[in-house]
Amino acid sequence: MQYSVLGSSNIEVSRVCLGTMTWGTQNSQQDADEQLAYALAQGVNFIDTAEMYSVPPTAESYGATEQIIGNWLSRNRDKRQKIILASKMAGSGLSYIRGGGEMTPATLQQAVDDSLKRLQTDYLDLYQLHWPNRVSPHFGRHAVGHIGFSEVSGAQQTEQILGLLQALQNCVNAGKIRFCGLSNETPWGISQYLKLSAEHNLPKMVSIQNEFSLLHTKDWPYLIEQCQHENIAYLPWSPLAGGALTGKYLNGARPEGSRWSMLQRHGLFRDTPESERAVAAFTELAASHQLDPAALALAWVNQVEGVTATIIGATSMAQLQQNIAAFSVTLNQAVIEDISRYLRQYPMPF
Repeated sequence: MQYSVLGSSNIEVSRVCLGTMTWGTQNSQQDADEQLAYALAQGVNFIDTAEMYSVPPTAESYGATEQIIGNWLSRNRDKRQKIILASKMAGSGLSYIRGGGEMTPATLQQAVDDSLKRLQTDYLDLYQLHWPNRVSPHFGRHAVGHIGFSEVSGAQQTEQILGLLQALQNCVNAGKIRFCGLSNETPWGISQYLKLSAEHNLPKMVSIQNEFSLLHTKDWPYLIEQCQHENIAYLPWSPLAGGALTGKYLNGARPEGSRWSMLQRHGLFRDTPESERAVAAFTELAASHQLDPAALALAWVNQVEGVTATIIGATSMAQLQQNIAAFSVTLNQAVIEDISRYLRQYPMPF
């Protein structure tokens, strides 16, 4: 296992980050225990969760994943200091989470306390804001003209960001969180956090996790360039595009128990005719190099300059084993060149 420093923090994290959002719906406590045991044995020390999980998000599944991790921690106290545990605060839009309201200083501190209780730990190594208060070009909203930037008050958003940073500082001072990060943010949002942190001597964001895969490369190069020069760890989520890049959903297949067989928040925005064609071409590309498509997709993300750790998820031990093994794959120049041509042909399939 290889490791990288998490942005401007002093934390070393494994290049593989174990995502947990299926625990509580698609996976049981026993499944989670087995996944954790295997991942830790392979050198994985970075675990990511969120108060919103498990997924698909529902009132019934809210907090289930954190509770499962907490149950594991209660039986494995000796392992707490050996792992880097990250969680996230949900933003607005879910009525069963704090009435669906925006993130505020008061609700942030409440969310931190509630997560710590479910996780049965005294502190979080990394606490992230799951999505901004404003509507951002994520979750399939990145097409030109899909959202209106002029409808957002930059001054109001900046004021809210300052309040959230001050609340995070209170949590850091109380020993509840060590470092802070973002998720589903943009270069403008990152810039506001960095500027306000410097001006008011507040916590600097050390990481951002955004969607990034061979089907979704919108953060390259501009956001990733900013992360590189501002020393912010870039943590791709959904590196397999919700499982699409494995090829298992081609020709309308929906394997029982798979993500795409379940109700999805925001709809299956990756499920487009363009994505179908792009995935079919990608699986052919992988086969031409005698590579498993999932392994190729993960290995490609891992080698992108600026990527610190990639968040993976699995619903079976076989998937977990295959996914972790992919990070040992080295791609030769012929593969890299073929993928470059592929990306020019299929630049934004959803």
